[in-house]
Amino acid sequence: MHARVRHETLAPVWPVQAILDLFALPFNDLLLRAQTVHRAHHPANAVQQSSLLSIKTGACPEDCAYCPQSSRYHTEVEPAPLMPLEQVLAAARKARDAGAQRFCMGAAWRSPTERQLDQVIEHVQAVKSLGLETCVTLGMLKDGQAERLKAAGLDYYNHNLDTAPEHYGEIIRTRTFQDRLDTLRRVRDAGLKVCCGGIVGMGESREIRAGLIAALASLDPYPESVPVNQLVKAPGTPLADAPDLDPIEFVRTIAVTRIVMPRAVVRLSAGRESMHDSTQALCFMAGANSIFHGERLLTTPNPQAQADARLFERLGLVPMPDDTVSATLETHAAASPA
Repeated sequence: MHARVRHETLAPVWPVQAILDLFALPFNDLLLRAQTVHRAHHPANAVQQSSLLSIKTGACPEDCAYCPQSSRYHTEVEPAPLMPLEQVLAAARKARDAGAQRFCMGAAWRSPTERQLDQVIEHVQAVKSLGLETCVTLGMLKDGQAERLKAAGLDYYNHNLDTAPEHYGEIIRTRTFQDRLDTLRRVRDAGLKVCCGGIVGMGESREIRAGLIAALASLDPYPESVPVNQLVKAPGTPLADAPDLDPIEFVRTIAVTRIVMPRAVVRLSAGRESMHDSTQALCFMAGANSIFHGERLLTTPNPQAQADARLFERLGLVPMPDDTVSATLETHAAASPA
């Protein structure tokens, strides 16, 4: 039976007020609760590692206010066509040798054409042959495209909600929140795993952050992988001067995400380059158990693998075994309503 995606107008599994009540807990109480939930569903000190490559950069027609790849803004990003297969494979081998378990490929399209999808499928099959899990983010999918990706061996499709439904129009006007849900439905119906999260630090209120988490938790089932991105302010974009998010508030966001979606793999994504090691340590205490590693995330800087290795050693963290990742996802699928 296919998994479902609840429409955003239906009553959420977690009401926003209940999520706000979690945010309001004393910090130590919140972290204790999050870590307790985390240990009930995941290895205590294991972190899944992924690598992300932009295989087609810039010239995107969308108007996402945070994104330097939009053709509507004057930014430092230079557009580049789809990367040749051998260049992608070289990056995937390097990521695998550095400890990545999943290789994610991003293309700045509103929605891929069938010809573009043919090329991405070739990339997916080649990367899969290296023994890596595969994930792509290509924008909105049309009917039948998710099935083609599944047949090619794709493991995950990334399509973030970005922000709460009621705030969505303040960030993106060229597509609707429902458009995102429609793509997620196609992905689920094809039997692909879902990577879906959002961005915080875009000037939103705590209530908006709670609304984003409520929307993610209301996906049925909720995503196997939930990336939590901290805005990387890109000159030339409308959010270039957004106020900084308090690091403690970011840690609270990780903790609440862990409590509300206990079986999900919660990933520290964009923004780690500017995070102090102590903030990252608190995020792991709050239940984060995945990172992107490598020098860049699409077009933004990211801590290098050596820096991550040093941090892992200081904190006593270890890479998540591949069989543990699989077992976690099987438990998630079995426990989720169908």
